[in-house]
Amino acid sequence: MTTSRGDHQPRQHTAGVDPLGALRTPADPECDVFLTGTVFLDIIFTGLDSAPVRGTESWARGMGSSPGGVANMATALARLGLRTSLAAAFGDDHYGEYCWDALEQGEGIDLTRSRTVPGWHSPVTVSMAYEGERTMVSHGHEAPPLDGALPATAPRARAAVASLAPGRPEEWVGDAARRDTRIFADTGWDDTGRWDLAALPDLDHCEAFLPNAQEAMRYTRTSCPRAAARALADKVPLAVVTLGPEGAYAVDGATGETAEVPAIEVAALDPTGAGDVFVAGFVTGTLAGWPLADRLAFGGLTAALSVQEFGGSLSAPGWTEIAAWWNYVQGCDDQDPAALRRYAFLEPLLPAPIRPWPLRRAVPTIGFGRSA
Repeated sequence: MTTSRGDHQPRQHTAGVDPLGALRTPADPECDVFLTGTVFLDIIFTGLDSAPVRGTESWARGMGSSPGGVANMATALARLGLRTSLAAAFGDDHYGEYCWDALEQGEGIDLTRSRTVPGWHSPVTVSMAYEGERTMVSHGHEAPPLDGALPATAPRARAAVASLAPGRPEEWVGDAARRDTRIFADTGWDDTGRWDLAALPDLDHCEAFLPNAQEAMRYTRTSCPRAAARALADKVPLAVVTLGPEGAYAVDGATGETAEVPAIEVAALDPTGAGDVFVAGFVTGTLAGWPLADRLAFGGLTAALSVQEFGGSLSAPGWTEIAAWWNYVQGCDDQDPAALRRYAFLEPLLPAPIRPWPLRRAVPTIGFGRSA
């Protein structure tokens, strides 16, 4: 048996910014973006001087906990002002309860399509960040069948984000696309080693495909990520390839338009979830109708801001963080004016910064007791 936690009206934490405000009408769908997937409890260690060495004990200078997995992207979307609906199974344990409350009460994400599964424990990932990279160890079991508790069809939505895996078609993706939901897709490492686009049948329903450079080159048998993007644009209307510290490159297969935007240099504390945050920024800009280069720039900016904090979900920036960053960099003498103009398109949306940069969130953790 599965249980629901009742109806919930999303509560937004976006400093009053609605990037789709000028587009909304009474006939709008019930949510802006729909997602489904696995929610993990992430435990993040930072401040390690090097990778752990076998037979030794390593001490980290920082630690935090936060919802992870699909929660990374759901949180990033909600913090950018999009009405976000998530369908996921949650463990029947303290970790599951923490993740549910953090997403529903803390982030205003609609979980009416999610369920708690009695007797199933939450998947857990331990992430160790060092030298700008990360190493992860995960544990979990597939959730038991939910007896139809999670919908086979997605709700009516402007967009949906699908995570494509080889040989695992999702029935809801095609159904959503047929109902005019715009499908954005990312993917992960292909453990089969075949890297065959034909093994991703749901790609046929997608408006945009956003792999990283290594994934794109392997799927297209190319040695250059830009060539990979051009090859992918023959398969999907829009191919976006993230280039890590080089930024991102995109090809519009319908118009032939290309765009490339360099990354913002930052001191990375924890890169967990940066790819998810990039996708969230790009989806936001696409739904708002921005030019392709602006969408790439916004995705890169939000991802850059996210890696400066703990955790994949709790580090995702909202409009307050973006406004504080913009206010700060304009006052720096070492900034290239031409580079700053790349982000001037955001000015009409930004709230007045209410806190100075850099902003610091409370360190995410579990288990503090309440004093009487």
